[in-house]
Amino acid sequence: MELQETRRYILEILKQHGECTVDEIVDSLSSKLQRGITTVTVRHHLERLRAENLVNPPQIRRRSTPGRPQYVYSLTEKAFEYFPNNYASFADNLLKQVKHHFPDHTVNVILEDMAGNMATSAAIPADAPLRVRLMRVVDHLNEQGYVASWEHIDGGYLLTTTNCPYERIADNHEEICGFDLQFMTRLLGVVPRFVGNLRGGHECCQYFIPAAGTG
Repeated sequence: MELQETRRYILEILKQHGECTVDEIVDSLSSKLQRGITTVTVRHHLERLRAENLVNPPQIRRRSTPGRPQYVYSLTEKAFEYFPNNYASFADNLLKQVKHHFPDHTVNVILEDMAGNMATSAAIPADAPLRVRLMRVVDHLNEQGYVASWEHIDGGYLLTTTNCPYERIADNHEEICGFDLQFMTRLLGVVPRFVGNLRGGHECCQYFIPAAGTG
């Protein structure tokens, strides 16, 4: 999503300073734009940014001296997505080094442990009916950027993901598909079967969960 220039500058100011009052944003913004900016204008942009979940609600700043309370604004986690990062390159090189220094079995154990830890953090009840788990799994996967859905088909269920959050490193590391299968297994509580995957040229990744495995 493209941000209006002034709102983009406000995000940059909050990123630089961590938290700011409206007056502090006005000063920084006026200097950056080389023209006067009013508090009314800044408040308008902050409300728009809050509506887009990019800026947190104002919080009272602790003061060391008496005076009127000051309210400060800060960035949400979502806002950090608008700033450049090099996560994919770092992850790619880190995985290359792990594969260089450790045998395949050890690499697989590491990835399995990662899948287990990530699934545990999703806190999906293992004793819930499979339909309930599927709904919770899909919600969690969508929060992680998978663009997931599920449906009932003959013989079981089909879990579909149309986006791979690890696409930029999966091309160089086929182990990522194995990691994903482990991740889905831990989330679902049953072992699904790969039907197709993006890395293999399909339009999506799909996992079939047989009815016999529903518990």
